[in-house]
Amino acid sequence: QVQLVESGGGLVQAGGSLRLSCAASGRTFNSYTMAWFRQVPDKEREFVAAMYWLGSNTLYADSVKGRFTISGDSAKNTMYLQMNSLKPEDTASYYCAARRGIVLSRNSDYDYWGQGTQVTVSS
Repeated sequence: QVQLVESGGGLVQAGGSLRLSCAASGRTFNSYTMAWFRQVPDKEREFVAAMYWLGSNTLYADSVKGRFTISGDSAKNTMYLQMNSLKPEDTASYYCAARRGIVLSRNSDYDYWGQGTQVTVSS
């Protein structure tokens, strides 16, 4: 049973930084893609970033490119999202997700989800 647990959310001022973590358990994640999505109330969950587990293949949404960095630690089976230069429009619940196979960006492509962590950016 795959479990994904996010942490690291909080309240930050615009221009600040946060690092989100996603602790993964239940299997080894070789050949898996790990991703971050975000969602605000009454809107669809949107793709943020993804990486083929510990490979060089990464993908970012245009809205976060150059500001966010996705990475992973195999020893800890943990994925990170370093978020810099945060903007009020980055305010959302952030979700960790996993799928077996290549990097994709639709939320329907992902089989496993965490419970989410809230990020609030004040202006």
